[in-house]
Amino acid sequence: MTKIIKVCISAAFLLLASNAIACDYPPSPKNLPNGSTATKDEMLAGVKVISKYQEDMAAYLSCIEAEEVVAMQALADDDEEGKQQRKAMFDKKYNAAVDEQTRTVEQFNVEIRAYKAKAD
Repeated sequence: MTKIIKVCISAAFLLLASNAIACDYPPSPKNLPNGSTATKDEMLAGVKVISKYQEDMAAYLSCIEAEEVVAMQALADDDEEGKQQRKAMFDKKYNAAVDEQTRTVEQFNVEIRAYKAKAD
């Protein structure tokens, strides 16, 4: 009986916590400057946009990590299959976000190299 109560309380906590700490996925920046035609000021503005995006993505990743801890605690101790499935889903979600961030930053790095190449 106490195990059922613990599970119910954990589930309620999970539902309340997920609403309190909803993680907002940051969109990748649009309209980054074209390095072959951009001015120095435009490139510096692009650096600021990318930096903000990286900060937002770091906050998002921290948030989903915190949500995952709460979700794993809500699962029954003997639910190994559920924990494995949950971990696999979390890993995919986390890795997809990191991959998108890497692609976005690398795309901007290409523009930086193009900007530097035209300056030479």
